[in-house]
Amino acid sequence: MLERICKANKLMDKACQTLGRDINVMEVCGTHTVSIFRSGIRSTLPKHLKLLSGPGCPVCVTDQGYIDLAIELAQRDDCILATYGDMIRVPGSDGSLETKNKNNVKVVLSAEDAIDLAKENPGKTVVFIAVGFETTTPATAVVVKEAAQAGLENFCVLCAHKLVLPAMEVLLSEKNDKIDAFLCPGHVSVIIGSKAYEPIAAKYRKPCVVAGFEPMQIIEGLAEICRQICEGQAEVNSIYDVAVTPQGNTIAQRIISDCFEVTDGWWRGIGKIPQSTLKLKSQYSKFDAYERFGLTEKPAEDKTGCRCGEVLCGLIEPFDCAMFGNKCTPQTPIGPCMVSSEGACAAWYKYGRKRKTS
Repeated sequence: MLERICKANKLMDKACQTLGRDINVMEVCGTHTVSIFRSGIRSTLPKHLKLLSGPGCPVCVTDQGYIDLAIELAQRDDCILATYGDMIRVPGSDGSLETKNKNNVKVVLSAEDAIDLAKENPGKTVVFIAVGFETTTPATAVVVKEAAQAGLENFCVLCAHKLVLPAMEVLLSEKNDKIDAFLCPGHVSVIIGSKAYEPIAAKYRKPCVVAGFEPMQIIEGLAEICRQICEGQAEVNSIYDVAVTPQGNTIAQRIISDCFEVTDGWWRGIGKIPQSTLKLKSQYSKFDAYERFGLTEKPAEDKTGCRCGEVLCGLIEPFDCAMFGNKCTPQTPIGPCMVSSEGACAAWYKYGRKRKTS
């Protein structure tokens, strides 16, 4: 173990010296962000190797406009909203699901629980708040198909499933030209496969390395990125072979494509990203909450002064937001990055608020 760490550190040091400036690596996934903090990896890195948090937390990138629609449905007497726990505290334009008629909001642990809730409450329409990237999308597709087969008329989905690759491309092309490489998300890569990142590596000449969440995996992932930078390469590599294949989970991919189609969508703090979100296909439109209730998602203007959007793009660190640790804490969150257990602001607050990197 010690030998592997020493080898990795030498590669990182060499890359920083070779480039002669800061190397900015974005860890796309919120789970990586938390693991990096929890294990103290940041304190072991060369001074000029900088880690940027990215838009890989589905709670954090859910637009305010979507939350506003969810609150609107929660205020209807004929609806029950089924949601994962983190979502109830995400602020919309005026409050959250936790503060607005929370009697109509039920926390579930799985998409299947939402189906069960609909069966137990035939007099109400159960709306499943479907968020997440490719990792959680297959579970939503399964329950939609199950509802269709069972003829479950009182179940529908308010879909906010998003795709990681379009966000990565928008970051490089429009938002942050300082990104030198990506530490790619482990969970998502299990589904989409490591080959999915090849167009990004080829087009933008940025190394893309898939790593797991154990400290040694992350360190070796960063070292592989540094090796490529030293050698002037920009390739896709995976050191998470135990879970990630080049092709990914083709069964899960087929389940997603059977149920969903790709469309444009709003991302909190980033804006509208073309072909970045999923909507139910026409054969499942009766289970689409947008169709059932005549809803249209519109971007909501954030008037709080929260800078979560800049954090999600790797443009600033949470410390750079004046609200961080003052008005905005996990107990009184202003923005979604402080709400989610995988949010960058929550991780910085828990593990790193007593110090700021230079």
